[in-house]
Amino acid sequence: MRHLAGLLIGLVVTAAVLGGGGWAVQQALANAGATPPDEQKTWIALGAMAAVGLVVGLVTAGRVSPVATFIPSMVLLAWTVVYALDVNRALSFIPTEPSVNQIIRDAGLGDRTMLTTGVFALLGVALFIPVLMPSRWSRRQDDLDDDYEATPEGGYY
Repeated sequence: MRHLAGLLIGLVVTAAVLGGGGWAVQQALANAGATPPDEQKTWIALGAMAAVGLVVGLVTAGRVSPVATFIPSMVLLAWTVVYALDVNRALSFIPTEPSVNQIIRDAGLGDRTMLTTGVFALLGVALFIPVLMPSRWSRRQDDLDDDYEATPEGGYY
C-alpha cells in the first residue's frame, strides 16, 4: 500500500516539475526580457518555482516510498537521454500547436529550456539518489505488526 501511494505521489511530483516548473521558468524568462519587467509576474514565477522546489524537497527528504522519487527521476532522465541521442525527437514531445492552451504551451517552452540546459538531468539524478538507499525500501520499526505475545524479562521458552 505504501508503494501505491508512492506511485501516486510520484505522478504528482512529475506533473509539478513538468507543468509548474516549466510554466514558472517560461514566465521568468519572458518577464526578464520585458522592458520594464513586471514585478508582480516576477514574484508569481518565483513563488511557483519555490512551490515546485518544496514539493521536490519534501519527497526527496521524506520517508515516503522510494517509488515517489523513482517515477519523476526516470521521466526526467529518460527525456534527457532521448535528447542526447536525438534532439529533434526529444523536442517533438513539447506541445507547440496553436490549438493547445497558452498555459500548456508556456509550460512546454519552459520544459524546453530546462531540457536543453541540463536542469532535467540534474533534477533526475537528485531524485534518483533516494532510490539507492536500502533503508527507504524497508518498513519502519513502528510500522511492523506486533502480533506476538511478549515474554517477561528473564523468562524461558
